[in-house]
Amino acid sequence: MRRPMVAGVRKPVDPRGGAGIAAREVPGIHALGGGFSRTVGAMRDRVPGGRSSAGRGVKVEVGEKQTAIDLEVVVEYGVRITEVAAEVRENVIGAVERMTGLEVVEVNISVNDVRLPEDNTSETGEGRVQ
Repeated sequence: MRRPMVAGVRKPVDPRGGAGIAAREVPGIHALGGGFSRTVGAMRDRVPGGRSSAGRGVKVEVGEKQTAIDLEVVVEYGVRITEVAAEVRENVIGAVERMTGLEVVEVNISVNDVRLPEDNTSETGEGRVQ
């Protein structure tokens, strides 16, 4: 994946992080990534010195002037998925175009799961009993 260079910045800009952060800002989005990537990410987050990945659940294809983005999301139960997806798309396009200067030509959103209100134990890794 080629990353665009931003004037005055020595390191290439990675659109994944910006896209992931922009998607998480939208109300109704619980998490990014599929079940396996969330599990691996949760383990990585618990490792001392490990860092969480803003790009989890985000895939990008970068060209010289354009980029296409694929997102895997988990939505909260009860939200209007089409409205949340439209808001995610708008937020991601704005953030990535502002940060990288690339034209975002596609934002594909896959809803991998719906988080139910009683799903709290699966996210914390705690069991049902002590």
